[in-house]
Amino acid sequence: MSRTSRQAPRVVVLDYGSGNVRSGVRALEHVGAEVELTADRQAALAADGLFVPGVGNFHACMAGLRRAGGPLLIETRLAGGRPVLGICVGMQVMFDGSEEPSGHPEEGLSEWPGTVTRLKADVVPHMGWSTVRPPAGTRLFEGVEEERFYFVHSYAVQEWTMAESHGAMAAVAPKVTWAEHGGDFVAAVENGPLSATQFHPEKSGEAGLALLENWVRSLR
Repeated sequence: MSRTSRQAPRVVVLDYGSGNVRSGVRALEHVGAEVELTADRQAALAADGLFVPGVGNFHACMAGLRRAGGPLLIETRLAGGRPVLGICVGMQVMFDGSEEPSGHPEEGLSEWPGTVTRLKADVVPHMGWSTVRPPAGTRLFEGVEEERFYFVHSYAVQEWTMAESHGAMAAVAPKVTWAEHGGDFVAAVENGPLSATQFHPEKSGEAGLALLENWVRSLR
């Protein structure tokens, strides 16, 4: 059976001007998804999964999301329990805001509490392969808990303050994965229909493909 048959989960990669997202499209297709790169609202709402990329700085990504109607689209999907996966800055925008690039708060989507801040490390950006520390019961990292993933970032969420889920995400307690570069930072979150990674799974070799396959499998 073709991987792009009618039984394949349909994933929209949100095309809002965040940069080169073709590697994400190819990776999702490789693990069995039927993928469309678009900003069309109806296609994004109807898809089994929405993949939100993020390349560049927080301010630019939020500006692109607003132009494409992304905030309402993401909120509507989550309110209906429809899966969303954010990647890199596509994860950061799910928080209250960021100090990038001006050092003054820039508002995010506030799906999770917290502010994205500059990494406290001697060498920034954090660029390269790092191990992560997933929690017990992770589904996203199932089978790749001990693997390394590829990071390219100067900012991250370095404190997690959300004790429990609320609203559309209340059915499942949030699972937070950590990594370290000059100190601990949030590397991934699994929270009901909303998941996100600070690293780039589409650039993380076999481990990244396995993680994306776990997510795509959950859409069936």
